[in-house]
Amino acid sequence: MTSERPAPRQAEVTRKTKETQITAKVSLEGTGEVKSSTGIGFFDHMIEQLGRHSLMDIDLTAKGDLHIDTHHTVEDCGWALGEALSKALGDRRGITRYGMALLPMDEALSRVALDISGRPYLIWHVSLPSPQLGEMQTEVFQEFFQALSQAAGLTLHIETCYGSNTHHIIESSFKAVARALRQAIAIDPRQADHIPSTKGVIGKGS
Repeated sequence: MTSERPAPRQAEVTRKTKETQITAKVSLEGTGEVKSSTGIGFFDHMIEQLGRHSLMDIDLTAKGDLHIDTHHTVEDCGWALGEALSKALGDRRGITRYGMALLPMDEALSRVALDISGRPYLIWHVSLPSPQLGEMQTEVFQEFFQALSQAAGLTLHIETCYGSNTHHIIESSFKAVARALRQAIAIDPRQADHIPSTKGVIGKGS
């Protein structure tokens, strides 16, 4: 007699508005394989870091109103990825729930703590020296993580301890979020059949 394998935790979300058309697929039991095509080179590079260091497989395609700026595309990618992550997590049964990371990149050091709580909240203590990075306005990274936390139901704290290079600060933030997510989404073998909350449920508003 063989035991049943748990269903793979994966999901696909399509988001269409007058400003963007986005498809996001995530697989939590992945190897960090990423395909990202958003029309924004540096942002694709950051999504690659998010998948590679969380070991989630991510497939993200986006068409947005880049003739205006990158804001709508980046923010809506956060909504789509967050919704896909939430769907893949299901009822959150067995997850470790909490994750933390302290991550250096050259002169920059980023600190992240997160809780897959069902209570979305972003604390963004990140100072970016440059307002522009490539074709991106650097202020849109806060909007990305705000949308991700709202859609996925994450309590997410991101802080730059120090740093002077905008590229390094942003990249270390993405990598730190990824490492914290890797911890939080992992199944805890000691509570694999339980939802990690004294309420018995993790969901928005709980």
